[in-house]
Amino acid sequence: MAACIDTPRPDTSHNPNRSQPNDQAHKFMNFCRPSFSDHVSCIPFNRNFTNKAVDVLHREEETEDLWNQMLEEARSDVEREPILSNYYHSSILCHKSLESALATHLSIKLSNSSLPINTLVDIFMEVLEGDSEIMRAVEGDLRAVKQRDPACISYVHCFLNFKGFLAIQAHRVAHKLWSQQRKILALLIENRVSEVFAVDIHPGATIGSGILLDHATGVVIGETAVVGNDVSILHNVTLGGTGKVAGDRHPKIGNGVLIGAGTCILGNIRIGDGAKVGAGSVVLKEVPARTTAVGNPARLLGGKENPIKLDRIPSHTMDHTSHIAEWSDYVI
Repeated sequence: MAACIDTPRPDTSHNPNRSQPNDQAHKFMNFCRPSFSDHVSCIPFNRNFTNKAVDVLHREEETEDLWNQMLEEARSDVEREPILSNYYHSSILCHKSLESALATHLSIKLSNSSLPINTLVDIFMEVLEGDSEIMRAVEGDLRAVKQRDPACISYVHCFLNFKGFLAIQAHRVAHKLWSQQRKILALLIENRVSEVFAVDIHPGATIGSGILLDHATGVVIGETAVVGNDVSILHNVTLGGTGKVAGDRHPKIGNGVLIGAGTCILGNIRIGDGAKVGAGSVVLKEVPARTTAVGNPARLLGGKENPIKLDRIPSHTMDHTSHIAEWSDYVI
């Protein structure tokens, strides 16, 4: 059983100089999706709060709530399956934070004889504890998987067993190292993720939060690709280039996009916010926001001049078959 590795933190709960949150901040509703007209924008009730201050407060509350829920789920699982008590203790229950648990779990998964666990734990902990935005994205990914994947029975189930989730989190660390010019180390992590999880994401790629890699096997994302927030991607998806051209050469995926299994999106093209790409499609040209592209080569449902517009966020609905009558008369 792996040793529980954690970093002690000073207790500031009784510090009289510590700033206290204003109760009115709890009235602030910050879940806004302004890129979709069917979602109403939110305005804070107390304008004296900056967005940053409120975001920090909400993030701290949500992190604590999520971590506490994971601890409860882990205890419940151990009660049902006592044989897993050692595994759950070392992976979840002995840790004081999500950062510590994630760093240790990833390190165990990615370590080998020449890349020991303790070395990886040090690397992962340095990044995860030093970057609150990464941890915000980690939490967003956990919630996305739980909400969108009917096969996910709990947050702990996702955390321990879903390789798509784990591959994304390892990429977040590698991307941070890449941005710090620690490229050799970033590429080493990419290689181990590819070997262990069968997911190959270049550390230079930029990926938002609320990401679901469903099944994840065979996902390839190139160096200059950009993936927005709240995106759902199934297995065997390639976000690649079109040849040996250097520079900015990979796709840009907007917010709320759903990409079906076996899809290839190639070149420096944009898939607009809220768009959907059907399974097995090959996309070489821009896909406008809220439209659906299917086929090889991909075409827009409803036609290029007047494409059918989606009225819901496809990455949330995970609906792969809507408007099927508009593009196929194939009957079984």
